[in-house]
Order: sequence, then structure tokens, then C-alpha cells
Amino acid sequence: MKKYPLMLSALALLMNCAHSETLDEQLLRKYALKSFPEYLELLTLPNVSTLPGDHLVTNAKWLKSSFEKRGFKIVMAENKNHPLVLGELMPHQPQKKTILYYLHFDGQPLINSQWSQEDPFKPVLKKRAANGNWEVVNMGELMKADFDPELRLFGRSTSDDKGPIGMFLASLDMIQTEGMKLGNNVKIILDSEEEISSPGIASVVEHHKDFLRSDAVVILDAAAHPSGRPNLVFGNRGVVTLTLTMHGPKAPLHSGHYGNYIPNPAMNLVQLLASMKDAHGRVTIPGYDSTTKLSADDLRVLHATGDDEALVKRRAGIAQPDEVAPSYGESLQYPSLNIRGLSSGGVGASAANIIPKDAVAEIDIRTTQEANASYLVDLIKKHIEKEGFHIVDHVPNDEDRAMFAKIVQLRVGASSEAARQSLESPIRFWGERALRDAFAGLPSSPQPVLIRAMGATVPTYEIVSPLKIPFFLMPNVNSDNNQHAFDENLRMGNYLFGMRQITGLLSTSYP
Repeated sequence: MKKYPLMLSALALLMNCAHSETLDEQLLRKYALKSFPEYLELLTLPNVSTLPGDHLVTNAKWLKSSFEKRGFKIVMAENKNHPLVLGELMPHQPQKKTILYYLHFDGQPLINSQWSQEDPFKPVLKKRAANGNWEVVNMGELMKADFDPELRLFGRSTSDDKGPIGMFLASLDMIQTEGMKLGNNVKIILDSEEEISSPGIASVVEHHKDFLRSDAVVILDAAAHPSGRPNLVFGNRGVVTLTLTMHGPKAPLHSGHYGNYIPNPAMNLVQLLASMKDAHGRVTIPGYDSTTKLSADDLRVLHATGDDEALVKRRAGIAQPDEVAPSYGESLQYPSLNIRGLSSGGVGASAANIIPKDAVAEIDIRTTQEANASYLVDLIKKHIEKEGFHIVDHVPNDEDRAMFAKIVQLRVGASSEAARQSLESPIRFWGERALRDAFAGLPSSPQPVLIRAMGATVPTYEIVSPLKIPFFLMPNVNSDNNQHAFDENLRMGNYLFGMRQITGLLSTSYP
């Protein structure tokens, strides 16, 4: 087969490259402990990218100082109060290759009342009790040399993505202090708006292309494989958001006086949404997911991940998954259509006997290389019109209302494109070698899990396209971390796991 010469070439390169030594668990713990005060301080800095103010500037300045202390030359890339932090570890060694590491420091929006703690920006340490509930323990438990790896730190961005920043800094400290050798030159790009689809990163990368020029990029984001094995991911879906506002009467109307006469916008909206998917969770819009074609090699890689689907269902609390594909991993290779929020009228104590004036649905769509944002949004627009709805891009005026019976206002949000890297690339063999060495000597000596593409979105495409370099993602945090939701947490054993993975890459030379 044609792929074998490339594979053998990559393996030959790896046989000649320097690699990491077996990492001692106590050494990892020593530098994790040293890093915890700094990590905890970073977690106290509010970082919601959708809110106004200069809190992201505060985060960026903190990171600038922290990385400068480790010998980085830092460039603050201005970006409309969402600065990105770019850096290069000095001195640059021309004989070595350069790896660019991507992390982000912004976080998802909060509903404080949902959290099981006073303030999501005041981290809380917890341990699971015998009854299965999480109980608060003294933060001093984290500062012990033999801290329990099952302890969890709860707070916004503990996992997504300030946890990996803490792991990265701790790994650098260990390498620099213990006299270990870096395998490559190191550059960083710290994103301040990943949670809003990184609208500014493409222009920042293009403008600072020379400073960021590297031989490969590693994305340090997302959740690790539930098996606990080291893992490499070679692609991610893109994302685009839609806001659908179904308009009804100009003002809320008494449901007794007008029910059965004035159409209800909430009912119209849910009927429209229901027309987009069948009872098995499959999108019914023609052409939506037919562009995904999985080869025999693709399926082999997907099946080799060993996903524990019973565990996934148990954690989610469901009996039956959607039937988009036969397996969990395979289902993430297709574009998705998700309702992320609905609003109309009031519920509970706020409920009133009215016909609401409008109903709103927030939708996120995960895109693929074969079905990008413009393609899928166009299909959705055509489907909405086919179902008898008139689309407007503004609040309907009297003329619109007199002419059209069903009016829906559609707003398309920011998008980030999908990306995928060939598993036959030399970067795969570098990553595998680094992780095998980093985990060598452990009782299980686990083999890395290779994942074709994960379902979530990071701005990989916007980085690799202008720089024209290969990539992979290396997730580190626990898979049940509640990222994007309330009670986000980081398992402290995963902090050590992430340090081991990151140190492996930092100390293994690139082919």
C-alpha cells in the first residue's frame, strides 16, 4: 500500500530523535505542589469572554508576567480588549525544530445560582464521600506531598482551559530546574476568546506570522480519554451558532381572550425545530450529513479507541443514545445540530396565562471539513422556507406582519472551521514516541489512544492554515469535568497526568 513508505520514513526519523526519560511520579508531584499556588491565583481572575470590561486584559497581563519569569519573550497582540499572549522561550536554538503550543484562558458564561459554591472564581477543593456526594475539604489537603489524586478542584476554568496552563508551567519549571533538556524550541499562543469561536485569532496569526513560525502546533485543550490512557487527537469539528426568533403578536396577549385565534410563536418554533430531526436524533434536512464518508481505515481507527459507551451513558444518565452512527466516536464525525437554549414567556413563579409575543431558540452547529458553516446554514435556511416560514434579518415591521403568516428572524453568529490531520504524518509518530516514553515504567505502560477527530471545536484551522504546519490535539483533563456547565472541576490526578504528557512532548525532539 502507498502509505507504508511514509510511515517507515517517519519511524526512521523518530529512531534518530532525542526523547524523554522515564518520569518519576514523586518528581511530578514535587513540581505540581510548587505550581498549585500560582494555578489557584489564576483561577480567581474572572475570564468570561462574553462580558464587557477589562478582565481578559487582567488575565493576559498575569500570564505575560508568569511566562516572562520562565524566560519567554512575550508579545501582547491587541484584539479589541481581548488580547492574545504570544511567546517564545529564549534563547532560540537554530539547530532545533520549533513547536507552537496553543492554550486559551477565557471561560464560558456563568449562572452563579446553579453552582454548589459561593463564587465560581473562588476555587473549592472537594472529595467524593461514601454516599457518592461531593464534600468540601480543606485546601491544605492539596498541599500535601501525598495528596489524593481523586481530589477535585471546583471552579470556572479549572479544566477548560486554565488547568492545562498550570500543567504547562509546572512541566517547564521541572525541566528547567532539574536540568532536563528541551527537545525543541518552544512557542506559545494563549487565546482570550476561544469560547466565542476565536473571531480575532486568524488576523492575529496572520499579522504575527513571522513571530509564530513553527514546525508544528500542539493544541492543549479538551477532555482526556475516559480510559485514562494517553491520547492524541488529529482533528476537530468547527462550529457556527444561529439565533432563531419566532415572532407572534406585537405584545403578549391574554390566552383566554385570544387562544385558538392568535398563533402562538412558541408552538410554531417547536414545530419548526422538530421538523429538523427525527425521533432517533438524526438530522432530516437533505444533504446535511451525507457528505461524511468514512473509509475502512477511518473506521478501524475509530473502533480501536476502545470507548466505554456504557460508562458514557451511565455518566449522562441516559438509557439510549441518538442513532446518528453505530458508536460514540463515529457519531462525532458527522455535523451536528444542537438546541443550546430555548426561551418564551415565563415558567414557574414567572408563568402567566398569555400568548407570548415571540420565542427564541439558540442553536449550535458542529461542522466538518466536508460540510462547513456556509454549506450547513444554507441548507437550514432552505429547510425553514420549505416549511412555510418567512426569514427576516430584523424585527418585523407592520408591512412584514401584514404579508407573512409565519415570520422567523435568523441571525448567524461567529464561526470556526473544522480541521483534520492525516494520521500518516510524522507528527503522529513523534507524539506517540513522546507519550510512550513519558508513560514507560508505569505498571500498565499504556499505549496512546489515537482519535481521528473529536466532536468539540478549537481554532485549529485558523492557526494551521496561515502557518501551514501539521498539528494534533493533546487533551489532559478528566472527561467528567463539567466543562461549559456549572460545577466545572479538575481531578488532581489528571493534573499529574497532564504534566506527564506535556513533559514528554517538551523533552522529545521533533523529527
